[in-house]
Amino acid sequence: QQDVASNIFLGREPTKRLLGLFPGFVDKAEMDRQAARMIERLGAHLPSISRSVGSFSGGQQQTVAIARALTFNPKLVIMDEPTAALAVREVQSVLDLIRRLKSEGIAVILISHRLNDVLSVTDRIVVLRHGRADADLVTARTNMNEVVSRIVGGGDIAAAAAHEQRG
Repeated sequence: QQDVASNIFLGREPTKRLLGLFPGFVDKAEMDRQAARMIERLGAHLPSISRSVGSFSGGQQQTVAIARALTFNPKLVIMDEPTAALAVREVQSVLDLIRRLKSEGIAVILISHRLNDVLSVTDRIVVLRHGRADADLVTARTNMNEVVSRIVGGGDIAAAAAHEQRG
């Protein structure tokens, strides 16, 4: 099992030269420093940077995965069901991480069936049905009922019913 720094830098470890001549030795101390800075940047708390990531809770593992993504200096992070397997108390910390990314100007695409999470951290909600964007909603101007209606196709039914009443 890998520790936090090894997991974050997976295959992209900072290296140092031996005697200034022989390249390619992993600089574990620098890797640990950079990993600790990344976790701190996220405002997250982990029990220990040297512990195996497999020993962490689901939310803490998500923190490490997000930190790994940030090492690429992305403009966009795509999260697929980041809170699905988490205990209720851990969900909030992942949502806080998403807010932190947004505050740093990093766009986040959140794919989730947990509508409360979606409504709490997004600016826009796009509902996909049959592989197409069926609705593009501004979060501040929508609600759970409208989103659910769009997901199950009720938007079409409601529009058809309104049309019938007018005609």
